Amino acid sequence: MTRSKTHGSEAFETAVRAPEAQAEGFATVRQAHETEMAEDYVELIAELIESQGEARPVEIAERLGVKPPTVTKNISRLEAAGLVRREPYRAIFLTETGQALAETCKRRHRIVVAFLRSLGIDEETAERDAEGIEHHVSAVTLQAFENHLP
Repeated sequence: MTRSKTHGSEAFETAVRAPEAQAEGFATVRQAHETEMAEDYVELIAELIESQGEARPVEIAERLGVKPPTVTKNISRLEAAGLVRREPYRAIFLTETGQALAETCKRRHRIVVAFLRSLGIDEETAERDAEGIEHHVSAVTLQAFENHLP
């Protein structure tokens, strides 16, 4: 079943989904929200290691716009998940699992940014929007984005 909606002078058809399908969609979004923090952190840690040779908590806090205690708490979560390792008074290091996740995130980010840029979105807006989209885009949609790139 579909419903028509009008936006400006254009009409759009929206499908009315079965409750199970709608619940699955919301569950997918909740799962993406749960992994966002880990993905943002490992991607940033990999970037800092690549550009500066190390990732220190103070720089992570500055780049993410959070307080150092927040970084400490989240690094502990990432360590428990096997994504990072740290040594007292030293930088943060990615495990093999963390490095693999960072590479996946970086690739996904690049594809989303390139797709948005191909639509005529300016670089700054594409980068900002990609930060949210990259966590929620399915593998099918990401592949479609990539297939439509020049």
